[in-house]
Amino acid sequence: MLKFFHELGQYLILLRSAIAKPEKPAMYWKETFRQANDIGIGSLTVIAIIATFIGAVTAVQFSYQLRGIGLVPMWWVGAIVRKSLILEMAPTLTCLLLAGKVGSNIASELGSMRTTEQIDAYEIMGVNTSSYLIGPKVVASLFVIPQLVILSVFLGIIGGWGAGVLGNFYSTSEYVRGLQDYMKNWDLVIMMIKSFLFAFIISTVSCFKGYTVKGGALEIGKASTQAVVLSSIFVIIVNFFVAFLLLD
Repeated sequence: MLKFFHELGQYLILLRSAIAKPEKPAMYWKETFRQANDIGIGSLTVIAIIATFIGAVTAVQFSYQLRGIGLVPMWWVGAIVRKSLILEMAPTLTCLLLAGKVGSNIASELGSMRTTEQIDAYEIMGVNTSSYLIGPKVVASLFVIPQLVILSVFLGIIGGWGAGVLGNFYSTSEYVRGLQDYMKNWDLVIMMIKSFLFAFIISTVSCFKGYTVKGGALEIGKASTQAVVLSSIFVIIVNFFVAFLLLD
């Protein structure tokens, strides 16, 4: 427990120094766009595949269930797919996936820089390393990850439509009716709140684990694993509290 509070204090101190005013804003912007490209474009393919098939699987499973009940309109599937993707599947599963891919990359990159003394070299040159190395990663994550979540929703809906039509569970018009039925803007607000919170958790926890690593290659591997595990745990915990407090 004492170790937990010690690391929590280190984490908060690192965050405070990471939001310091940059010495050369142009240099920070360049690094931010580089990180955004790595996080966004680098994750686009895997996110697209996972999101499409999650929507398809959700549609197929609920179609079978509703058929088994009988006398239930199949356009309900569209509403179920939309609701589940917006509130849970897209933000949570997308960010858990990114915690594994992006989180491990960030921790490994910073850990390698720490063990090879590149961070020490920056500090000798007078660079605020926590601000330069962590700030752009956090900003890029907050900018890109919500966009990936929005894309996941659209692709999941398309996947649900394709699976249902190919399986002859419902027609396109029925599916569209379900998508439009009792749409609540508050669901979209919750999705975006989750997206920003999860993006902040993934980026900051991964940066902290990589930035504070000590040792060699073995410790970098451990830090990368810890970054993924802790990010995933915190995402799940925060997901519960957001749902508990904000869903009506």
